[in-house]
Amino acid sequence: MTLPPGQRGVEGFPRFGSHLHRPPPPVPADPVIELAGALTETVTLSLVDLAKLPRREQLADFHCVAGWSATGLLWEGVSFEDLYRTWVEPRLAPGTVVSHLSFVGLDGYRSTVVFEDALADDVLVADRLDGQPLTSDHGAPLRLVSPGQYGFVSAKHLCRVEFHTSKPPNPDRWSPIAGHDRARVWKEERHRHLSGRAVRPFYRTLIGPIRALSARGSIARRR
Repeated sequence: MTLPPGQRGVEGFPRFGSHLHRPPPPVPADPVIELAGALTETVTLSLVDLAKLPRREQLADFHCVAGWSATGLLWEGVSFEDLYRTWVEPRLAPGTVVSHLSFVGLDGYRSTVVFEDALADDVLVADRLDGQPLTSDHGAPLRLVSPGQYGFVSAKHLCRVEFHTSKPPNPDRWSPIAGHDRARVWKEERHRHLSGRAVRPFYRTLIGPIRALSARGSIARRR
């Protein structure tokens, strides 16, 4: 098995996120995804609406920017490109050119993705993992899955997608560890201002603590 530069395989699939010590957000009784931004109208999609799109299974690895990779994951869901072509493209005014998308989770997390990366063939809105519905730890009820990019792109608990005609402001743009705009794993685009190779040794020390924090968050959720 060949992994991208600087990645190490791990057993299982650790929970990841910006607040690992906290439990995931509760799953809504009637989940929806809101499509907003540069559209002629805002659209709210229910699970029934998503079920009208073709289903897809996809075997793919998951690569965390911190240097670990979970391999051989079987995702199920719908192609994001299908969602875009069906629900968004018809609602763009003539001449509108989408350049960036923001994916927003119920936990407040937001990732911004370049248009061509979002419409890659392997990008999914997933609701199942390894034959089972997504758990809260891994993004229930719905999440983005973009295997060619580091995990910070693949927003969990997806509830809103915003379509932009220019790059939206990034409050972390001057941070030394601000995420790379493209985040392509095979090019080791981890951060905007630091080379991927330079941060490898630091990230390798974090794999153990990340696992510990993941476990704490899961325990808190069960209480």
